[in-house]
Amino acid sequence: MQRPIRIGVQLQPQHAPDYALIRDAVLRVEDAGADVVFNWDHFFPLYGDRDGPHFECWTMLAAWAEQTEAIEFGALVTCNSYRNPELLADMARTVDHVSGGRLILGIGSGWFERDYTEYGYDFGTKGSRLKDLAASLPRIEKRLARLNPAPTRDIPMLIGGGGVRKTLRLVAQHAGIWHSFGDAETFARKSGVLAEHCADVGRDPAEIERSIQLPEDINDAREYVDAGASLFTIPVNGPDYDLTPVIKAIAWRDSING
Repeated sequence: MQRPIRIGVQLQPQHAPDYALIRDAVLRVEDAGADVVFNWDHFFPLYGDRDGPHFECWTMLAAWAEQTEAIEFGALVTCNSYRNPELLADMARTVDHVSGGRLILGIGSGWFERDYTEYGYDFGTKGSRLKDLAASLPRIEKRLARLNPAPTRDIPMLIGGGGVRKTLRLVAQHAGIWHSFGDAETFARKSGVLAEHCADVGRDPAEIERSIQLPEDINDAREYVDAGASLFTIPVNGPDYDLTPVIKAIAWRDSING
């Protein structure tokens, strides 16, 4: 059975010279009726002025945990390389408690080289970063199971990426949400590969929510829905954080869900 359609909003923490702009945007996203609000885990803007204003991910998530009341939230996605896995698990557990159980633990292997070089992390290779992620995920799960007090719920883990041999197998083993990229045909094909990995590890693929960026033309989203996507995220950039496309997406969601 198709999951209900959900709308996520990624408030990109760039080009906002005053954090109050982001604080206001989070409130507007929740008041508009979105289901999830995300930021991202980078240290510099990804586009526009590459030396423009930017804020850090997890300190921001802790603020959102206090500021919001009902909306789920998280990073799209946390870079595995930037924090010890046990520390990340403890951070997630703490933010989970602060929010009353609304955190999504989004994670990926990392890719933005400037973050690594300017903050002193070893960039390695795509393969080495993916290997590190595979080693970190069981450590995160083990630490979450040992923390006192325990998380308020089984914190949903979102894994971002589309590599068919390694990343999708990690999704099958560990994730509650898979965030992917690409056109609808590619999404459908990789969703099928994910189902094969789930069969290999003895897991029902229906347990994993499929997530994708909402197409620019909202009419194209139907193809993704038909292929199993249910969480659609709209990126919104600072400093103004215009929610016009979000309002349109929420109306579309409501028309689909009935």
